[in-house]
Amino acid sequence: MQEKKLNKNTDKEILIELMGNYGDMVLRIAFTYVKEQQLAEDLAQDIFIRCYQKLHTFEERSSYRTWLYRITVNHCKDYVGSWSFKNLIPAEYFNSEKTYEDVSEQVIENEQNKLLFQKVLKLSVKLREVVIFYYYEELTIEEIADLLNIKENTVKTRLYRARKNLKKVLKGGEVFE
Repeated sequence: MQEKKLNKNTDKEILIELMGNYGDMVLRIAFTYVKEQQLAEDLAQDIFIRCYQKLHTFEERSSYRTWLYRITVNHCKDYVGSWSFKNLIPAEYFNSEKTYEDVSEQVIENEQNKLLFQKVLKLSVKLREVVIFYYYEELTIEEIADLLNIKENTVKTRLYRARKNLKKVLKGGEVFE
């Protein structure tokens, strides 16, 4: 997507372009936080509404992609930490043996290893988000650190722990972190 200077006449056009280019990415990220397709779609819609409302604040110090990542992550973290998410979604939902194969097929197009993605979804949010950003969204360690506002070594440590955890899970063990 070609980056261009924002003005009031083009906000709608920019939003349409952002939705076309990054809509699937926003949906995937939202899904990694809430693990439910419809809720992820609602969050993605909220994110693009927020994006449209904040287009005038975009300062071109980063790309639209990075800016949208930051909005998405912050919105999802806020939602997951909200009273309504913690109290309206039953705890059994997260402890169930529900498979997400059908949902992940819709969200992650042409994903070759659905079993691995399901295991990634069972990781803690801190481990899951770095795995998704690094392997699925192909961000660099530096970009992930900037996006999550953490140190690069923290990203590397989380990736190491996530890989170790996934290796154990794939050999038949349980998620330990």
